[in-house]
Amino acid sequence: MTTERIILFRHGPAGAADPAQWPDDSLRPLTTRGVQRTRLAAAGLARLSGPVRAIWTSPYLRAEATAGVLRAALDGEPRIVVVSALAPGHTPRDTIERLQGGRGTRGTIVIVGHEPDLGRLAGALAFGTPRGVPLKKAGACAIEFEHGIVAGRGRLQWLLPPRVLRGLAPKRARRAARKGHAARDARLAQRIEPRKEGAE
Repeated sequence: MTTERIILFRHGPAGAADPAQWPDDSLRPLTTRGVQRTRLAAAGLARLSGPVRAIWTSPYLRAEATAGVLRAALDGEPRIVVVSALAPGHTPRDTIERLQGGRGTRGTIVIVGHEPDLGRLAGALAFGTPRGVPLKKAGACAIEFEHGIVAGRGRLQWLLPPRVLRGLAPKRARRAARKGHAARDARLAQRIEPRKEGAE
């Protein structure tokens, strides 16, 4: 029996929505502190995730940057796939259909996106209804399937706020954060090379 697991990870803290500064909201970035906190949450997530086959991300900059920070924290640096259906305003069905069209999962797919859509996707996967499962910025939940990905058939394994994920980060990651490596992490986040709408 093949067990498939989806982890939903909300993007990290970003600058406040400001049309004067970012007329295109898709270009609103993570803050420097947001990168630092996301890095710690990603380090904690890496202790729970097991092997990750791919990271799917919204095309918005703050989500892509989060995916880049997460990839750096994971063993094997899994590939990043930009999925337009994860941009704000899409229904859970768009992403679920894409997941169902993929090959059998070995390991885990991590999906990086936005609220409230990401929480609605979690609700659809686990409970068969887009009633939201609340995810804080840089928080995550894991949903497991035993017989293929079917809406409403997932089992919610865990739902963790960012504070708990950061607490799971190894001591070396916390020491690095205290030394002020956020600027380096911000540069790292911008170096991701996602595959635009590539086949997973």
